[in-house]
This record gives sequence, C-alpha cells and structure tokens, in this order.
Amino acid sequence: MNLDALFTLHRDIPREGPGSDDATLEAIRRLPPLPPSPKILDLGCGPGRQTLVLARHLNAPVTAVDFHKPYLLRLQQSATAEGLAHLVTTRHAHMESLEDSLESINLIWAEGSIYILGFANGLRLWRPLLRDGGLLVASECTWLLDNPPVEVLDFWHEAYPTMTTIQGNIKTATEAGYEVFDRFVLPRSAWWDEYLTPLKERVALLRPEASTNSALAQVLDETEREFDICDRYGEYFSYVFYLMRKN
Repeated sequence: MNLDALFTLHRDIPREGPGSDDATLEAIRRLPPLPPSPKILDLGCGPGRQTLVLARHLNAPVTAVDFHKPYLLRLQQSATAEGLAHLVTTRHAHMESLEDSLESINLIWAEGSIYILGFANGLRLWRPLLRDGGLLVASECTWLLDNPPVEVLDFWHEAYPTMTTIQGNIKTATEAGYEVFDRFVLPRSAWWDEYLTPLKERVALLRPEASTNSALAQVLDETEREFDICDRYGEYFSYVFYLMRKN
C-alpha cells in the first residue's frame, strides 16, 4: 500500500485505528499499581489520543513514539492545549529499533499498533526493555467466533494473516514470557464512532482527487472494502486488549 496515499486518507481523523477514551480508561483501571515515577512508553502512538488519557489519569510522564512526524506534532499541540505538555514527550523512532536501556521500562502501551510488527514479534522485541514484573498493554485484532464466512476470512488473511483467537494470543504471550492477567474486547462502537465513520467522511471528500491519482484510488477502494467487512461481519472479530506482566 502506498504510504503517502494512506497518510493523505488518514490526515486529521481522531484515531489511526479502532479505540475510544473509555476503552483506554478501562485498561488503565485494570492495571495493578505502578511504582512511583514510572517510566512509560506509548508505542505507535499516532496522533496520541490514548497518550493524553494515559498522562492525565496516571499523572505520570509518557514518552510517545511514532515514525510519522506529523502525528507527533499533532500530539504535541494537543498536549499543550490540554495542559499536559509537561507530561508528554514525543520521540521520532521505529518501534522495532528502540534505544531504551534494558529493563528500564515499567509500562509499555501499544494500542492498535503491535500488528505492525506482528503480535509475537512485538512481544519478543519489547520484553527485554521491561523491568522485572513490568507491564505491557496491547490491543490486537482477534477472531471472536469460530468458522467465519469465507469473505471475512479472505479479507483478514490478506490484511493480517497471523491474526488468531483470544486463546491463541494468550498462548503466544505465555510462550514469549508474559502472564496475561486480564483482557477485554473492544466494543463495536469503538470501531465506528472515532475511526470508521470519520474515515468514511475522508473517503467521500477525497474521491474526486482519486480520479487522477491511482495510488489514492487504490487506498480508497481497499478502505471501502474494510467498511463493508466491518459492517456485515463485525461480530466475528474485534480488537482485544491484553494486559500482560513480564514473568
């Protein structure tokens, strides 16, 4: 997929994937107490809606990491507007090549972003950064029902071929050296309210431009296919929050 076209489509929408402030808060509520002055990384932060929730409700500094500079700029502006600039630091970097010291992080947050590396690979790469008993919270697209129709199965096989079930992800996390101490499913409203609905509006806005931009047209077509799959088969899959502790 053409990244320039993708970023054009996603410009100025609230989120880069399904989620909601309520879901972020629910995950925070399920965390055990953090130590004083915890070190927190928000990986693949995008424009940082969850970063602001983390900083505000944990009242702790959060380092937000993303490889797309415009997202980091939006986050800095939002943090300043909400009086959280003293708690939010942005870092332009890739999630697979972090330079943090080993065993230095108390909490890694990866809301809708670990799929970029793959669930197993992300868990493996990030575990050495966590202190003993350190926490990792990741939301991951997951099959919820067995025997999905061929159409939705084919869609996700193309989009995310390693996608598996809740029990499959728990097994992966356990084998990677984590205890999954809690989990919950993202509701369908968190797909539509702040992600798919604003994305639909962007698709409609950009359709005229796509008539002379083949890369953009392809991205819009693929996104409209995602709308259709999510609308007709949304009960078969969702993002699931996995709350994990390093063993």
